[in-house]
Amino acid sequence: MLELGSLEDIAALRESEDIECKLAQGRDGKGALPKDFWETYSAFANTQGGDILLGILEKSGNRFELAGVADPQKVIDELWTGLNNPQKASINILHNQCVRKVEIDGKTLVQVHIPAATRKHKPVFLKGNPLTGTYRRLNSTDQLQSSEVVRRMLAEQAEDERDARILHGFGWEDIEQDSFRVYRQMLKDAKPGHPYLELDDREFLKKLRGWRRDRSTNEEGLTLAGLLMFGRWEAIQEAVPHYFVDYQERPEAKAELRWVDRLVPDGSWSGNLFDFYRRVYRKLTEDLKVPFKLSEGQRREDTPVHEAIREALVNTLVHADYMGSVPILVVKRPDMFGFRNPGDMRIPLEDAVQGGLSDCRNRIMHQMFLLIGLGERAGSGLPKIYSGWDWRHWRRPALYQKLEPQQTLLELRMLELFPEGILNQLTEMFGEAFLHLSKLERLILATAATEQVITHTRICEITTQHARDVTATLQQLARLDFLRPSGHGRGTVYHLPGRAYRHLSRYLAVP
Repeated sequence: MLELGSLEDIAALRESEDIECKLAQGRDGKGALPKDFWETYSAFANTQGGDILLGILEKSGNRFELAGVADPQKVIDELWTGLNNPQKASINILHNQCVRKVEIDGKTLVQVHIPAATRKHKPVFLKGNPLTGTYRRLNSTDQLQSSEVVRRMLAEQAEDERDARILHGFGWEDIEQDSFRVYRQMLKDAKPGHPYLELDDREFLKKLRGWRRDRSTNEEGLTLAGLLMFGRWEAIQEAVPHYFVDYQERPEAKAELRWVDRLVPDGSWSGNLFDFYRRVYRKLTEDLKVPFKLSEGQRREDTPVHEAIREALVNTLVHADYMGSVPILVVKRPDMFGFRNPGDMRIPLEDAVQGGLSDCRNRIMHQMFLLIGLGERAGSGLPKIYSGWDWRHWRRPALYQKLEPQQTLLELRMLELFPEGILNQLTEMFGEAFLHLSKLERLILATAATEQVITHTRICEITTQHARDVTATLQQLARLDFLRPSGHGRGTVYHLPGRAYRHLSRYLAVP
């Protein structure tokens, strides 16, 4: 929940993806819940959550000041009445601690913290109709969602395993036999005495749940998991029209689409996920320059960095929404490995990074990878990725989501936390004042020097400090003229003063 305690905090407010300010004065001036409150409630609940501040007046130039609410209890009572009215909102996801009165300078505002709804509660919609009353938050606006997006949310709500669906009209002939044979061999190599190895191929596939029977309908057949993992390209195209996997090796640290190596389903290989994993993992790691480890005196080539890349690739494949329109994309650049999958995350980002919670979209495929020793148990995959990058002292991985279209992205940058000598350069540039800064302040300035432009979000990605502390530190550095801000609120970007760039231009090759 956003912390507010002074008029300076109010003056610093900017509406963003997780902050919304409303006057809430009512016709009589005593206070009333604004009609558009409910759109923001739905939008925050269906995205990443946020805070609605009632009693804030918007001035020209995107500035805000405290107006207060004369009768805050009246507004709060109206809020709880609406939350428990299904014709207002489909579900009440708030608890008592989410709503509070905040006293500042003799005035009272009402703060409503809206958490992100769980997958089982999405979509949170208005007026009894999900197809016409579902919103999501995009930047600082509440966007009405299309029927296609809403139907995907409803499918996510209903299906714990998106890959367990039995495919009508598909059968054993749609399995790529070479892929299936290699998988069996990998299980034999990993677990020589496993009982599944004694079964014939069809029974083996059933044990993997690539083929299953629905106990309620007695229907039996190939599952989506079985087809995507081991299927033939032609059959996959028929079952999942938007399915596409793409690996690109790019020669430079640029976003432009130029590559020196590319792997896509082109008819020369099966196109299924199992073969895509095997081919791409080799390409990602074949020239990886990391120091080897010693295990019991023996050289071990499989370092924590290898484990992190392996986990990132498996995660991308098993968490993807294959009904979405965005292709799977894996990129290798000299400075970074990038992974993109269609669909947003099923649990909050911070919970995923911390570990311990899991809600895998394609659980059958996840189990298939686990059986042959690939991937991590539920809830431990992302921590494994982060610890692998930390082992090499590279910059903290960046994990984020995009809404239009829905996709999740993971960037593993092979950049040292600080370039050699950068702290000495900053000390020379700012003088003794730099030596008296806190560790977080020095981290922020070093990042600004190496990346040229930084944001609140970027600093939160590379430090474990609380977001409030990052906000306060950025503002303090700006007040002391270590940084120059531009923009507003969470959209503010920061850079070093011009004199700093002139000092560092030769060292960092900054134009």
